[in-house]
Amino acid sequence: QLEESGGGLVQPGGSLRLSCTAAGFENDLVYYMIGWFRQAPGKERVGVACIAGGGRAMKLADSVKGRFTVSRGSGIIELQMDNLTAEDTGVYYCARQATWWDSDRCYSPAAYEYWGQGTQVTVSP
Repeated sequence: QLEESGGGLVQPGGSLRLSCTAAGFENDLVYYMIGWFRQAPGKERVGVACIAGGGRAMKLADSVKGRFTVSRGSGIIELQMDNLTAEDTGVYYCARQATWWDSDRCYSPAAYEYWGQGTQVTVSP
């Protein structure tokens, strides 16, 4: 099971760091590709970033390039979000794909097998 943390309320231009950890497969987490998704109210879940097992490959959606970074360490995957805007508001989910790396399916929710419960990010004055 995956668990996200680090969400909250932040003003436009502010920063947040989200974390994704695993319960039950902490030691194996390093072998799997992890994606970050955002779901705004009334909208579909969209991918914002993904990172390969081991962390040497990653992708960022065009909407967040230059503002977000994704990284991973031992048992944790982090999404650093800077210069946040109202459009970044939503519930953020991390998810695990049963592969080391699949660039073509980075932003495809159906490709991910395990999901966290999500953490709310609200960007508002």
